[in-house]
Amino acid sequence: MSKKVLIVYAHPEPTSLTSQFVETAMQTLQEQGHEVMLSDLYGMDWKAVFDGRDFPDRANPERLSFIKESAHAYSTGRQTADVALEQQKLLAADAVILQFPLWWFSMPAILKGWVERVFAFGFAYGFKGEGNRYRYGDGILKGKRAMLSVAAGGPEKDYSPRGINGPLEQLLFPITHGILFYPGMDVLPTHAVYGTDRMTAADIDAAMAAWRLRLERLFEEEPIPFRHQNGGDYPDSHVLASDIAIGRTGFTAHIAEGAAPL
Repeated sequence: MSKKVLIVYAHPEPTSLTSQFVETAMQTLQEQGHEVMLSDLYGMDWKAVFDGRDFPDRANPERLSFIKESAHAYSTGRQTADVALEQQKLLAADAVILQFPLWWFSMPAILKGWVERVFAFGFAYGFKGEGNRYRYGDGILKGKRAMLSVAAGGPEKDYSPRGINGPLEQLLFPITHGILFYPGMDVLPTHAVYGTDRMTAADIDAAMAAWRLRLERLFEEEPIPFRHQNGGDYPDSHVLASDIAIGRTGFTAHIAEGAAPL
């Protein structure tokens, strides 16, 4: 069955490995009969800074409150056109792929700015005017799939469970769990390519082949089993119950037992 996939990517160089991954993704998904929507943030000259210019019709011109102004702009249809368009893409998508190079252990600033501006109050948080009721497994994007596709310059062993940089899935937990799962998306394990600065042509060919295989299972692969806020594991919607994940703290406590460790 044909699906809609939104690819949001951040790299200023059209010949970069990141851009090549995007081209491969578009071709592979379209060959499967899917519709691909693209947000090339550098190509769009995306405004990365979240500031008062995002609210041309202020609820309170005397003091800037991001939550209040975001709620006002979203609920009254007074968001900037670029933000509203990206929200429409998210709502239309069955799956979302964030494609980016790992810069200083996270996403490029322009992609973080996309999140800060597009994930408005009333949209990605504060859904239905219910505060924190709809989050972590519930929300406006519930039922959609999401995946990070990341290019890292360092070798894979640096991101191994005892690697000096820390495990990649733990480094990316604020994105997978805190940005994508928060408004309800089912998040797939990250697709990572390592040692990108030293890849040969043969290495790139192999990486693209592996990427195609992941994409072919985009709508079949099991997501990371993050614990749902409203699934019973968090009785007060804030802290895990005492009989859940006994002896576990930190990121791993929020993954269901039996799952592969972060």
